[in-house]
Amino acid sequence: MSTIGIGVQLYTLRSEGSKDFKGMLRKVAELGYEGVEFAGYGGLSPQELKEELEQLGLTAVGSHVGLPRLKENLQEEIEMNAAIGSKYVTCPGWFKEGRTQEEFLEVVQILQHSSRRFAEHGIAFGYHNHSFEFEEKMGEKTLFDAFFSALPPEELFVELDVCWAHNAGLDPVDVMKQYAGRTPLLHMKDLRKEDGKLLTVELGTGEVDLKPILAAAPETGVKWFIVEQDECQNPPFDSIATSREWLRSSYR
Repeated sequence: MSTIGIGVQLYTLRSEGSKDFKGMLRKVAELGYEGVEFAGYGGLSPQELKEELEQLGLTAVGSHVGLPRLKENLQEEIEMNAAIGSKYVTCPGWFKEGRTQEEFLEVVQILQHSSRRFAEHGIAFGYHNHSFEFEEKMGEKTLFDAFFSALPPEELFVELDVCWAHNAGLDPVDVMKQYAGRTPLLHMKDLRKEDGKLLTVELGTGEVDLKPILAAAPETGVKWFIVEQDECQNPPFDSIATSREWLRSSYR
């Protein structure tokens, strides 16, 4: 079996982290997670966070860094992620209504500049999807394909959120195969629809067909499964424990 790490996107635990960031990290390690993907750093300095991760035996898989910080605070993000040993930094999305071609080109320039700066420190740079990138067009291509056509694989990797790809009507495995070798990180997420509402739920408890995704992961170059729930339906630590156990028992 190919070795693929299991990490968690700490956005899932944002309420816990806002109360006790170090305690949150400690609990994640106790639950058996190997790595963490950051969405903020709890006010810790690069050296403090580096030491905390080392003490807990956690790998810094990477960080989500939004477009505003890429534009205004890039050097801070480089210093933090270089210090904690991140291998990946990802833009979590382009959140704007009425996206235009001109604005798209401006975003691509920000992504390219950021990628090249991170690459100087051995950090790969990528983009994370929601559903809208598959549903909207930019020219003749979906916004998703437009992003990954605008920059070469060495400048922009795919962090595929399998739940949102499914929600947009795609088979995530098809996307993984289309971008084989370019998708080191998978956001593992499940969903269920109740009373017209979309709920993100623990892995294996929703409608996303996750087993074929696990099977396709080694052959498409996945390095990390990253558990994420946008909104937990149960206490967040219980949710990520359930999802990790499902991954551990299902990926063989």
